[in-house]
Amino acid sequence: MSYVFDGLKPEAVWKHFYNINQIPRCSKNEEGARSYVKKVAEQLNLQYKEDETGNVVIMKPATSGMENKPTVVLQGHLDMVCEKNKDTVHDFTKDPIKMLIEDGWVTADGTTLGADNAIGVSMGLALLEAKGIEHPALEVLCTVDEETGMTGAMGLKPGFVKGNILLNLDTEEEDALYIGCAGGKHTIMTRKITWEKVPAGQKSVSVKIKGLRGGHSGLNIIDQFGNAIKLLSRVLYSVNLKHDLKVAAFNGGTAHNAIPREAEAIIVLDNDAYKTLVEKSKHYEKVFNNELRFVEKNIVIQIEDNAVDNVMSLDLSKALIRFLYSIPHGVMAMSQAVDNLVETSTNMAVIETRKDELFLLTSQRSSVASSIVDIADKVKAAAELAGFDVEQGGGYPAWQPNPDSKLLSLCKEIYTQNFSKEPEVKAVHAGLECGIIGEQYPEMDMISLGPDIVGAHSPDEKVRIESVNNIWNLVVDLLKKL
Repeated sequence: MSYVFDGLKPEAVWKHFYNINQIPRCSKNEEGARSYVKKVAEQLNLQYKEDETGNVVIMKPATSGMENKPTVVLQGHLDMVCEKNKDTVHDFTKDPIKMLIEDGWVTADGTTLGADNAIGVSMGLALLEAKGIEHPALEVLCTVDEETGMTGAMGLKPGFVKGNILLNLDTEEEDALYIGCAGGKHTIMTRKITWEKVPAGQKSVSVKIKGLRGGHSGLNIIDQFGNAIKLLSRVLYSVNLKHDLKVAAFNGGTAHNAIPREAEAIIVLDNDAYKTLVEKSKHYEKVFNNELRFVEKNIVIQIEDNAVDNVMSLDLSKALIRFLYSIPHGVMAMSQAVDNLVETSTNMAVIETRKDELFLLTSQRSSVASSIVDIADKVKAAAELAGFDVEQGGGYPAWQPNPDSKLLSLCKEIYTQNFSKEPEVKAVHAGLECGIIGEQYPEMDMISLGPDIVGAHSPDEKVRIESVNNIWNLVVDLLKKL
């Protein structure tokens, strides 16, 4: 082949990866990629089926002597994150991905590469066409829209696949086997606002806290970064212990899955309370920078004049400040099954002061299903005590780690033989398709693995060439012994 991947092994994997990268496939626009995998099935005279959501499964019979072995599902997703550098000219709706080889890695020219997860899909397709490899019956499951909601996995119905062993090929670390992920839900709280006129002689100011790092509320919650909403409420609570103050607005955070970096409250108070506010702000700026000195670098609290006409009642202001100060946030429990894994957490994510209501959004995660319910209900109970109406939703299921999995045991054994070292066994405090698939197929023994990919979801994305071959050999050897 006279193309960019000429001579790379395994040849079939790189061939399919190249072909898939000629096809636009941003999330929710996977029709071309779906057509490609169906065409591969037709060329190989293999049966396939497609569900209403757009997922495709291709079936390959077992090789001779493996007919009585359990069917294995090889799973990956068809969509990719479409990001490019500002100076890159590229139309993701029609242009192919331009691929380069640099120092043993495959990368793209100013765009995301889409190795997440076209490499996984390509491995599945390569196994479908492989000859001379022993394997049980195979089902290559290609899901859609993993990157923007996992709606493909959520749309799977019982019986769409027959296998009860699943290899998810969407991990980005060669030296890791993943056996669990967090599930989650959102808890939304609202309370009606009855506005009052600002009392005469009162001072109106804005109190801002900024300079925090933020981060992903699943992956970074273990880092104990500061939460701007929680820190600001701590300052206001300390003032409120000595003085009355009324809240005109409280805003902070941007998304359910982000730790808030900034927050602002507009408050109305008398001169004595204002002096205390200034003192407490200076005090807590030092306190926060000391308490969080290993993870935060420059936390700043600013006070500025900010005239307003209306404020919330004193009772609502007190209730809001006390609630924000007391609401749980951060790591609630560490896993007893996987070292250094956050098992359960909650994120005080967003507060908005709207025209006639306060709106608060929190997210709860856990790798144990019952613990998601428990922490979400604790947040709900606290909110109800503060007079808020509560709705819960946005749920996705956990994949509870099973260190005693037979599949894990065999995979560790083969990995150790192939690499002369033991793999790391991990779980992630974020949602994965395996959690959703496991809810529909509770008897499924699952593991997630994949080659080294760096910079996924960014134009820096790259996949290590040797690692692709290593994971291919691991999967091939595993299929022989299942």
